[in-house]
Amino acid sequence: MGVKRCLQFGGTLLGCLTNIFSILSTTTNYWIRYPGGHSGLWHKCDNVTCTNLGCETSLAVTGACMVLAASSGMVGLLFGLRILCCEGEGAGQKTRIIFLLCSLLLLIALIGYTVKNTWKKDVFFSWSYFAGWLAFPFAFLAGICFLMADMIIQSTDAISGFPVCL
Repeated sequence: MGVKRCLQFGGTLLGCLTNIFSILSTTTNYWIRYPGGHSGLWHKCDNVTCTNLGCETSLAVTGACMVLAASSGMVGLLFGLRILCCEGEGAGQKTRIIFLLCSLLLLIALIGYTVKNTWKKDVFFSWSYFAGWLAFPFAFLAGICFLMADMIIQSTDAISGFPVCL
């Protein structure tokens, strides 16, 4: 297995981890904890009952960015699997753009949510929030892996006409 193939495999594996953590983070209601309950992007739970959250602009932007990040992560993973299975022509560039877009969306969502909730008293960030932050470097590194694999492909194509044994 060459370096290019290892980078493509590593990018796909990182993309899989991105999807696990971003979907887990988006769908669960443990973004913040406070005395007597917890809250997520969609529901607020007090002791036993959970209710839908009202329509706040910053929360809606966070939710939309997280859903778009999870969706783009799934598309990137499918492209990565296509590259591994079929050696898709030109799919590496699309895959890296998708994963870098996914990391940007995660960053926007998480910074927005952090700014909104940092100054509240008796509010602590919980595991769903941290799962979102864990998805961010995985998505970014997946994009970097596919970028480096494309650079290897381009450099190999560029020097293929030279009569040099490398």
